[in-house]
Amino acid sequence: MVSNYCFKITNKQQRLGKDKTFFIRTYGCQANERDSEIIKAILLKIGFKEIKDFNKNVDLVILNTCAIRQNAENKVFGLLEQLKKKKETRKIKYFGICGCVAQQPQIIKRLKVKISNIDFFMGTNNIIDLPHILEMVMLKDKQVSRIDKMKSALVENWPNYRETRHKALVNIMYGCNHYCSYCIVPYVRGPIRSRTKENILDEVKCLIKNGCKEITLLGQNVNSYGIDLKQNYTFANLLEDVAKTKIPRIRYATSNPWNFTKEIIDVMAKYKNIMPYIHLPIQSGDETILKLMNRTMKVKDFIALIKYARKKIPCLTVSTDLIVGFPNETNKQFRKTLKLYKKIKFDNAYTFIYSARPNTPASKIIDKVALKTKQKRLTKLNKLVKKYSKWNNNKYITNVVQVLVDGQSKTNKNIFTGYSHNWKVVNFVGQAKIGDIVNVKITSSSLFSLNGEKISC
Repeated sequence: MVSNYCFKITNKQQRLGKDKTFFIRTYGCQANERDSEIIKAILLKIGFKEIKDFNKNVDLVILNTCAIRQNAENKVFGLLEQLKKKKETRKIKYFGICGCVAQQPQIIKRLKVKISNIDFFMGTNNIIDLPHILEMVMLKDKQVSRIDKMKSALVENWPNYRETRHKALVNIMYGCNHYCSYCIVPYVRGPIRSRTKENILDEVKCLIKNGCKEITLLGQNVNSYGIDLKQNYTFANLLEDVAKTKIPRIRYATSNPWNFTKEIIDVMAKYKNIMPYIHLPIQSGDETILKLMNRTMKVKDFIALIKYARKKIPCLTVSTDLIVGFPNETNKQFRKTLKLYKKIKFDNAYTFIYSARPNTPASKIIDKVALKTKQKRLTKLNKLVKKYSKWNNNKYITNVVQVLVDGQSKTNKNIFTGYSHNWKVVNFVGQAKIGDIVNVKITSSSLFSLNGEKISC
């Protein structure tokens, strides 16, 4: 796929934000976080200034939304009611919705009736249109909806903005072709569109020159990178080429187990700057449920893959996602998820009660399992998550780990925090600067973090 979209700003648009402020709130995944960085870069380019305090008067408010679960949508709807009142009292002048909620026509139709003073809706593939959208809203007083299912090409010359200098998110692809039966992502993000390796590597090299210490390669399923380019160049190939740039730390998110290859693991084992951490969402330990989810990996193959990865990378940490209460899940099927968790002993897991998403195949299944039953199962699973999180963390006590410093504690200036090489939150005593990679001796652990003291090695 050729990237032939060119981001442009007209002379008139360059003045849209003069003497004006904006506030943006982001919900959801790292893909949304990166989208928000691009939106901020555009707004700064056309003269806006960012404010961080939502309670202050502001000219423009943008909600970058997530639709992966109902709870995420509920948060957006709750804030929209506040924005409606703020606009009525002129505490804000304009506000718009972008992201995955905005990509759903049925929700936009409902919102236009319920909250009529929303100024614009911008789909996940329409960020390039933001200057034109604001021109129509601010200069022509029009309500605008820009929602394309898919752009035919990618944009490579976005204005540059990163939330932090020492860490960066790097998109390698957009969209997903897999269509898990419960997942709305392919409907709101479109099919796979991979960036070329040249553009990705150029971006990484530029980040290195600007002092970046860690990048995260982003995709809805990074293992599928390049299948649309038809160049016999896989994610494992890209990962190795990025490692050769010698950036200190490389991570990636997210992977679907069904096409996570041993080649990826082999590359990870080969390069020390690829961090020894894998997030591999299995979703359930029961194969009947997995089949209904359109998750095409056998549990035994998943176990074998983790075994291979841990053999090749002894210091590897592994986390996963698990859905409790998929329609008509039985107690026996749920117990298989618990059994798998005990077998793998994950470092952590993101656990959720199944949330029906509009127009997905799973949403059409009549579910006979009561919510209370699902809640009890989630509580039981979370106890297991906490048990093994603590068990894994205890293994680090007295060890020395390298930590990339993110900042100071808000309550104690002598305590700094950051992430170890294998994605453990580390709080430590000692002086450091944001962006430093320091050695920390672990003295104690809690459920989801390690505690220690900075040492010289």
